[in-house]
Amino acid sequence: MEIKIELLDDKCSPVRMNEGDSGMDLKSSIDAILLPKSRMLIPVGIKIEIPIGYEAQIRPRSGLAIKNGITILNTPGSVDASYRGFLGVILFNTTDMRFEIKKYDRIAQMVINKIEIPTVLFGKVSETKRGEGGFGSTGLK
Repeated sequence: MEIKIELLDDKCSPVRMNEGDSGMDLKSSIDAILLPKSRMLIPVGIKIEIPIGYEAQIRPRSGLAIKNGITILNTPGSVDASYRGFLGVILFNTTDMRFEIKKYDRIAQMVINKIEIPTVLFGKVSETKRGEGGFGSTGLK
């Protein structure tokens, strides 16, 4: 499977840090300040073309999350095969401190996944005991 990536500039190129990594790190294409408890759409300077039957998932970087409290608000973000615009990442600052993002900082990772596109049938669904008690009905223990 191949994907096509169009770059805003060469330094925005996604990078796989280690051979065999599932994710490619995405880089900010701007300098930005993420204020405490706020969110911001950060452009990553790429467009992608992926085949039908696949999606790109945009996920947080674990180091940013644990060390700085920075995550992605709609994680994972899904990029459909039909989308051709520039990608952006909705970063969220969970802390009480501002966070500085420098141009070309690695801020997220992109994983390409194979997906099933189902045929949807409308009608009554079969019954089970699950769901009778609502959300969380199986408890904690």
